[in-house]
Amino acid sequence: MVEGPKDQSSSEQQSLSPPKPHYHGHRNRLRERFKVSGAESFQDYELLELLLYRFVPRRDTKPIAKALLQRFGTFAEVLTAPANLLEETDGLGPKAVTDLKVMLAAAQRFAKGQVQDRQILGSWDQLLEYCRAQMAFEDKEQFRILFLDKKNRLIADEVQQVGTVDHTPVYPREVIKRSLELSATAIIFLHNHPSGDPAPSNADIRMTRAIDEIAEPLGIKVHDHIIIAKNGHASLKALNLF
Repeated sequence: MVEGPKDQSSSEQQSLSPPKPHYHGHRNRLRERFKVSGAESFQDYELLELLLYRFVPRRDTKPIAKALLQRFGTFAEVLTAPANLLEETDGLGPKAVTDLKVMLAAAQRFAKGQVQDRQILGSWDQLLEYCRAQMAFEDKEQFRILFLDKKNRLIADEVQQVGTVDHTPVYPREVIKRSLELSATAIIFLHNHPSGDPAPSNADIRMTRAIDEIAEPLGIKVHDHIIIAKNGHASLKALNLF
């Protein structure tokens, strides 16, 4: 009887196995550091790298994270960047980009939960965080309205108009009509400045005053018009502009 080849020992089998990629140990160390120290100890590229582990399991995600931040600027700007531009990054395919957008939607839903059914005027910091999450990094101007009930609780948050990079048409009649449809007794205007400068324009001021003049006799209070930008925010009420 001819004997077949003897079984290899476990140590021989291990030596023939392909070595694990160098970044596997780094991933484990980063996870452990997160568990011990939390997100505050992480730089943006490290947090993004950690997030990308779930979406890009077979590649070193550190260079991907750094490339994304170099192109788009900040962690938030990466998440809000257009999908077609994200896909231009080496290592990110359509599935990974979709997963990033799901993460963005989850963050925005969380922020909305912080203000939903609460007195908006008593949760101003949460409101500003919500506004930034929703629109600070949009590449086109967006005009939103928060419709409030008589206790200043949020009834609805609606995008009324989307414009160009520096202009959004707003129609006072449509704003008042929608407020009456929702039985809102107060409203807050929000819009973003993609330029990064939150300073209100003359058109912003005129539009706010025009709607306020129409709304007041109808029992609708315009609480504020907040302009959101990458570099901060501006409140027309705080600036005494209406």
